[in-house]
Amino acid sequence: MGRLRIISIQTTGERGGAEYANVDLLDALVARGHDIVLLTNLTDLVAGTDVLARELDLGPKLAGRSVVRVVLQAPRTILRLVRALRSERPVAALLLHFKKEQMLCSLLPRRLTGTIVWVEWGPLPPSMRRGPARLLYALAARRAHRIIAVSDGTADTVVSAGAPRAKLIVMPDLVNLHRVEFDPMGREDMRGSWGVDDSTLVVGCVARLQKRKRNDVLIDAMAYLDKGVLLVMAGEGEEEQALRRRAAPHDKSVRFVPNVRGHVGAFLSACDLLAFAPSPTEADRPRVIVMAQLVGLPIVATDPEGADAVRRSGAGTIVSPHNDPRAVAAAIEAYRDDPPRRRREGENARRAILASYDPEQVLDTVEQALGVRH
Repeated sequence: MGRLRIISIQTTGERGGAEYANVDLLDALVARGHDIVLLTNLTDLVAGTDVLARELDLGPKLAGRSVVRVVLQAPRTILRLVRALRSERPVAALLLHFKKEQMLCSLLPRRLTGTIVWVEWGPLPPSMRRGPARLLYALAARRAHRIIAVSDGTADTVVSAGAPRAKLIVMPDLVNLHRVEFDPMGREDMRGSWGVDDSTLVVGCVARLQKRKRNDVLIDAMAYLDKGVLLVMAGEGEEEQALRRRAAPHDKSVRFVPNVRGHVGAFLSACDLLAFAPSPTEADRPRVIVMAQLVGLPIVATDPEGADAVRRSGAGTIVSPHNDPRAVAAAIEAYRDDPPRRRREGENARRAILASYDPEQVLDTVEQALGVRH
């Protein structure tokens, strides 16, 4: 198998699922013998891995509120990209994840970029599938050798934005099946730090704390539950303070903890349920659902978006009406009152993910996209 020098560019203002999914992917490629460098403004993302990170700040991500600033800064950003890639030569392959880097790197000469591969970690927002944004995305996609999408639904949105379907490869997120499993000691230690015993039903939520995620629904559901339930929100984002204010009336029934990167298995093991509050453009098999299934947790989803794995495995509940706090509370209460159901569905969840998920096949697919010959 050929050994490649692969450069991944990932500049972001958040530490979330896509960011850590890329780092885990890069770490697995390092283990396969590839020479990997991550260019990022958040070098701490690689903590605990064998990925080499170098500092690169390209300004804000491309979004509706930042588009004018991104366009005005584009010449300077391109110059920074050129300098960074020159220092990393020779580059066999360039792995890109976010729209700004994808579009700007399409303007660079091949001698700097090598083979360009995109990874789309979730469905493209509707704004990227129409008007000038769609045209720019489609033009940039011409430079991509392959585009990896984490689900069929994500692939459909990429095609609707003008990318050729022939370039698409569908591949789920990479999750190490041996690193995420039930951790009894982690459960005991973490629940002890929260001041709860096994008589309390702990509902965990691992998510970006942003407006598009319906974390507000989970917090509002606590108004319909008694004090025998604790909701633990793990993550970070611009909505954290607003969510904390929203949770204030529920006293100690809602707890906020930092990002659980590095101990997600222990965190999920300390929970009795996973609460999943998806955004309107969620990937079909989010990493947090995969990890919860590996630990053996039933899942309560506030909306069907991204929750197909819950429906297929029969190991959770998609509430109806969707994003309704009362419906969420009723689902949680049903699980609280039925421990055998929690165990049964948790076992079903773990069996389902182990039977359907092959990380080695995922890595083979990525390597083929990058140009590795097996």
